[in-house]
Amino acid sequence: MAGGAPRVAVVGAGAVGCYYGGMLARAGVPVVLIGRPAHVAAMRRDGLRLSTAAFDEHVAVEASTDVAASAGAALVLVCVKSTDTEATGAAIAPHLAPGARVLSLQNGVDNAARLAALLGRAVAPAVVYVASEMAGPGHVRHMGRGELVIAADTGAAAVPADSGMSAADIAALFARAGVPVELSGNVPGALWAKLLLNCGYNAISAITDLPYGRMATLPDVMRSVRDTVAECLAVAEAARIAIPGDVWAAVDRIAASMPGQVSSTCQDLRRGKPTEIDHLNGFVVREGERLGVPTPLNRALHALVKALEASKHG
Repeated sequence: MAGGAPRVAVVGAGAVGCYYGGMLARAGVPVVLIGRPAHVAAMRRDGLRLSTAAFDEHVAVEASTDVAASAGAALVLVCVKSTDTEATGAAIAPHLAPGARVLSLQNGVDNAARLAALLGRAVAPAVVYVASEMAGPGHVRHMGRGELVIAADTGAAAVPADSGMSAADIAALFARAGVPVELSGNVPGALWAKLLLNCGYNAISAITDLPYGRMATLPDVMRSVRDTVAECLAVAEAARIAIPGDVWAAVDRIAASMPGQVSSTCQDLRRGKPTEIDHLNGFVVREGERLGVPTPLNRALHALVKALEASKHG
């Protein structure tokens, strides 16, 4: 990665996209945030307000409602909901530079593959661990963590190695912004490790409208979290996915490291928006059916969130 910082396009300037895009922009990286009109208008007027425990600043960014603004970016971060993956892939396809690297910063385990099928190029999945929310138009609030996990060989098979950003380049760019990146040889396992946590926490946080720290004080709730994760582990084992690290320590760490955070599923329900539950607990249910592994808790949580979605939409 020679010369100045490469241009970065963030497609889906919500809580995740604004946090990572804002951190990069704050470090002097040229960033365009592509999002909804209200957020774009606020960012064009005042910059992106980035509130963290360490600082509360307005960061100058380019902002657009048009995916064509991604043209010429060396790195494209796709941060849309899993339900919007195909539509987003079709929209950005005509605008991607030949050597652009595309990273999926999305929940679920299959978004990168779905994007790659549409784009006809390699798409790298990134495992995202961050607690953030949109506190208002053009205002992202960070509540904890922020690390990423990407494949150590990101981009190696996409185009000639000297024509685009390598995994090391991407990690160095984020490091410049104070964002830790782990280069992993087992991203599928890391994606499943995140999926286990999402399946355990997201739906229950949404159904109860409770943050993770409060959930952790309720023994029966945490027992349900762990039983849901155990079902996911059984499906992963049947799928021959090697989960890295200590899963149960990670389950406990979520509540400890993000005590005030409610799940993205909870945030979606509060706003009356569709959730990603089909790509979380629903995905585990479908995989369980395919592999002959029973998933009654995941099935029940999926059904309950779908019922809440229906009630919010009349």
